[in-house]
Amino acid sequence: MTPFDIGLVCLAAMVFLVLAGLYVPIALMLCSFAGVWAIKGSPLLAAKLLALAANDTIASYYFGVVPLFVLMGFIVSEAGIGRDAYDVANAAFSRLKGGLGVGTVGANAIFAAITGISIASAAVFTKIAVPEMIRHGYTPRFAVGVVAGSSVLGMLIPPSLLLILYGILTEQSIGDLFLAGVLPGLLLALFFGAGVVAMAVFAPGFVGRPVDTSARTSLTPSQAAAKGLPILALIAFVLGGIYGGLFTPVEAGAVGAIGALALGLAKRTLTLRGLWSVLVETGLVTASICFLIIAAQMYSRMLAFSGVPMQFGMLVAEGHIGFWGSLLAFLGVIILMGMILDSSSIMLIFVPLMLPVFQPMHVDLVWLGIVTVIAVEIGLLTPPFGISVYVIKSTLDDKSITLGQIFTGAAPFAVMMLAVLGLVLVFPVLATGLLGR
Repeated sequence: MTPFDIGLVCLAAMVFLVLAGLYVPIALMLCSFAGVWAIKGSPLLAAKLLALAANDTIASYYFGVVPLFVLMGFIVSEAGIGRDAYDVANAAFSRLKGGLGVGTVGANAIFAAITGISIASAAVFTKIAVPEMIRHGYTPRFAVGVVAGSSVLGMLIPPSLLLILYGILTEQSIGDLFLAGVLPGLLLALFFGAGVVAMAVFAPGFVGRPVDTSARTSLTPSQAAAKGLPILALIAFVLGGIYGGLFTPVEAGAVGAIGALALGLAKRTLTLRGLWSVLVETGLVTASICFLIIAAQMYSRMLAFSGVPMQFGMLVAEGHIGFWGSLLAFLGVIILMGMILDSSSIMLIFVPLMLPVFQPMHVDLVWLGIVTVIAVEIGLLTPPFGISVYVIKSTLDDKSITLGQIFTGAAPFAVMMLAVLGLVLVFPVLATGLLGR
């Protein structure tokens, strides 16, 4: 067998193992080791090459971004800052038709700007927003659908763990990726908000018959300032520091974690028990993500040895499908894979495979990162996997709400995400405009 044949066999074996239920990093490592062994003919050489890949990954400076931003996100969640964001956003939009839904979208957008973790957003707002929306007359499927849809904003509005992961895989500036995600993230939030209002007006049977909450949800200027200013200060401190050149993304994560800890202590909402829980959760999530990254680097090395990406590039060039044909096929596969794989796994499997195909085409890799993340986010809402949907289901106190209802409620938001993906594809300036490209 040629190295190319071995690479294809390992790729097929890896997909089979993942679909069979094997943990993704284990599948990547096993197939990488077997592939390099078959290509080089020595298990010892294969082990050494993969150990070198792991060492190079861990030694990367940007590897430190992951635990710091995860820590900041969990501190913010534990300290009750998500509830403050919801109160402020709800008060701002309560007079609109479907105002509680729009407030949930707005609160998720604010929360996304200080966490970057969709799972955290889904868990927090399932507890905060869903009971309130149902109590005020919204249907259960719409309430959980709004939370599921708007939770994906955490993967696009910076800081975003998916953008950090993409930056590590493609060796792009994480600061540039964060900046490029701002306008598409805000555009997506705007689409979600407008979509909620449109559904409330034109599909009242789907949304429900909400009662007027404007009198109950209004905040005085001093109350709004007390709840909103600390959040805005933390966002401005972290993102402003990165873009202003005061500190690197790694340092920004550390500063953000310290700032979130200070806010939690000042509000007296962060207890020692809560802090211990935050540290444990941070360790678990960080270990999982870093294990995935190490496995992906091994997988990437195996693919490079096999020549599969280079051959794919030649096939694309000889097939005359061009840049747009290649890109649309890539995004289509990502969206389909979102039905069976989680977002990090999709990035880790397909970005190393397709990156060598797009590089010779002189594609702006920052723009490519944004459209890739939007496509991956759609998978967070699609059955049968839809990780945000499963997080909401496991967090719900109301067991009568089924997975089918959550997927149905999230479906309009997946359609809106497709529309935003189309706009960013047609108008790349939406992603690159703030970078001056």
